[in-house]
Amino acid sequence: MEQFVIEGGHKLSGTIRANGNKNAALKLIPACLLTDQPVILHNVPDITDVRVMCDILRGLGASVEALPDHSLRIHAAHIRTHKVDAQLAKAVRASIVLAGPMLARQGQLELPAPGGDVIGRRRLDTHLLALTELGARIEFDGVFKMQADGLKGANILLDEASVTATENAVMAASLAQGTTVINNAASEPHVQDLCRFLNLLGAQVEGIGSNQITIQGVQKLHGGEFHINADFMEVGSLIGAAVVTGSELRIANADPHSMAMIAPTFARLGVQWDVEGDDICVPRSQSLTVVQDLGKRIPQIKAQPWPGFPSDLLSIALVIATQSAGAVLFHEWMYENRLFFTDKLVSMGARIVLCDPHRALTQGPAALRGGIALTSPDIRAGMALLLAALSAHGVTTIRNIGQIDRGYERVDERLRAVGAHITRETIA
Repeated sequence: MEQFVIEGGHKLSGTIRANGNKNAALKLIPACLLTDQPVILHNVPDITDVRVMCDILRGLGASVEALPDHSLRIHAAHIRTHKVDAQLAKAVRASIVLAGPMLARQGQLELPAPGGDVIGRRRLDTHLLALTELGARIEFDGVFKMQADGLKGANILLDEASVTATENAVMAASLAQGTTVINNAASEPHVQDLCRFLNLLGAQVEGIGSNQITIQGVQKLHGGEFHINADFMEVGSLIGAAVVTGSELRIANADPHSMAMIAPTFARLGVQWDVEGDDICVPRSQSLTVVQDLGKRIPQIKAQPWPGFPSDLLSIALVIATQSAGAVLFHEWMYENRLFFTDKLVSMGARIVLCDPHRALTQGPAALRGGIALTSPDIRAGMALLLAALSAHGVTTIRNIGQIDRGYERVDERLRAVGAHITRETIA
């Protein structure tokens, strides 16, 4: 077991590079199963979840080779089994997206129930309904047993704009016979990355970035090389680290275009940044004053499907709000456990009222204090606690940091390089 020990109250300065999109990488790696030709992925984050996904592919028979500069070479020339190792499947939520490529390429898959963050009920029904529409037969008895005697195109209406269900359906449809239309499709940047990647390999996907995606199935995909864009969740987190410490920070290779719908929400908390080419520059001087709604009403920040404000950044925005003057209501309607980490912020001095599992009212600014030990409950809450610790007066310990490592590569080393006082310790 490892923990972070953070001495807060220190300014950050310099340049920190944004890594590749975690959620894109976790779908592009399984997508390599759709072709028997080699594929090279660039800008792949070296994080726990990615390493687990690579191990899953190796277990299925694919060759996965790490190349220099955050690149992977994946060659699924032969798939020797359709059964996924139970421990690996349970270690990463994204293992469910093996269903689309395995059904399309092999016609079968046995997958133990996926694991991942415990942030509330994350239904898989949308995946199963979409794959069933394409011709899959699915049973569940603790293990998903999926079969398909040749997938066929279909007109699919997703009952929710699920990111992973959209990605599963797109991958399955890319080798299905005929045309598939996915309505109410998710349109997040990592969904767009996947669609562009498939087209690079010879798929015919149209409507990228919209809520209606059309796929004309092809018989075979070839190999290729693809560069993964920056992780806008990490970029938002690094902006938060600069803001709560009152620091000036440059985030390099940040793909600012992916921040278009995040910027207005952060602006409501008094946060601004400048764009210089592909970099985001966070100035030291921030107003950090909550912009009230019309009639001086308390504003609401609500997680929404893209292009709305992403659920995974709600925890980061909430920590920023503890340092902004004014009241904000946060509404997380997707996951009932997402806001349960707020009691840890309250123990640090934050003024937060958890109204119910889905709503939290924050009043800032509040001087946060360290001197306590915290436990990271999930990836995003763990990073939010790290930001709070950087802002706090005194020393804070964060345990269960394996959760943070699942989504943020060497975050302690990278923050230390720009001035953070953070160490990683091994504990019994």
